[in-house]
Amino acid sequence: MVQGMFVHEPDPEFPGWHSWTLNEGRRFNSHGLGRMIVRPEGERGARVRLVDVNVQHSNVLDAVHGGVTLALIDTGMFATAFVVLGPEAIGGVTLELSNQFIGAGRLGEPLDVVGEVMKETHRLVFVRGTVEQGDHLVASFMGTLRKPGAPR
Repeated sequence: MVQGMFVHEPDPEFPGWHSWTLNEGRRFNSHGLGRMIVRPEGERGARVRLVDVNVQHSNVLDAVHGGVTLALIDTGMFATAFVVLGPEAIGGVTLELSNQFIGAGRLGEPLDVVGEVMKETHRLVFVRGTVEQGDHLVASFMGTLRKPGAPR
């Protein structure tokens, strides 16, 4: 299924997961992050996975760069809103994002955003969650998204 600029369809390589890909490859998500997949997680959440975490995502300490983690969180909040609320969540903007780094992300392992929609209003979506690699906690976050069509 294509939702505007995103392709969201079953991923043949990862059963139970769906692609989370832009239709065109020129945007930041494609170049700055890379291949992402998503699946529902509970009633109000989603798990968004950055599949290939490699040297392009690293800092000088050979850990995942904090900017990559923040970009993944931002993208993951919208993917979570899409999974929980549907396509009307696509095309909004991030109003606020609070992040706490807890541990370093490792190269060579998928990096997951586990997000949960806490509340939805007419104009806003409130999301919270964590960034994980297996049992390793990388970060926690809370954010507010403004839905598309709401006054800016």
